[in-house]
Amino acid sequence: MSGIDAQHSDASEPLTRSRATKFLWQQLPYIVALLLAIAGVAYTNVSHQPLTGYWEFLALAIGVVCVVTKWPEIEGRESQIRLVWTQALHWIAVLVTMNIMLVSGVQQMLPTPATGLVLLTLLALGTFLAGVSLLSLQIAFLGLAMGAAVPAISWLKQSILFFLLGAVLLIGLAISFWLRQDQQPSRNSSDIDKQAEG
Repeated sequence: MSGIDAQHSDASEPLTRSRATKFLWQQLPYIVALLLAIAGVAYTNVSHQPLTGYWEFLALAIGVVCVVTKWPEIEGRESQIRLVWTQALHWIAVLVTMNIMLVSGVQQMLPTPATGLVLLTLLALGTFLAGVSLLSLQIAFLGLAMGAAVPAISWLKQSILFFLLGAVLLIGLAISFWLRQDQQPSRNSSDIDKQAEG
């Protein structure tokens, strides 16, 4: 009986890994889009230069992700064409709004790091609205995550010194604890030697 159970658990383990791999593969476009958005804002904050082409590329890439992920669920040629056109119009509107923010007169009113956050906010709003119109929970969540990244990044930038000091404190405590652990066995061995002599 135990041989059958072991054989059954061995067979279910690859099946579980296969499901987890398939799930991660399905979520990969959303994860990559989120990481690219956060990397763009981080680069803009460090370099103090807006990445106009980067944001336009990212908006187009998310538009493609929207179409590609919903395409298998749509039946009929007319519905597929409607999907492509509605998403194209949606993302063209997002791109036009982004470019309005990048017009020199508007950009002079905003510091460069703020421009990156504004573009990420517009991208997050466009992604969330695309998710709502497509009834896609993943795309809507991607938009919400991008939107939540905006205050998180600005807060992180303001409190980077606090995090740096906290990291130094934790490293100092870890080194102190590690040195104390290294000294402990030598004390124990010297105590044993004293007891043996006594």
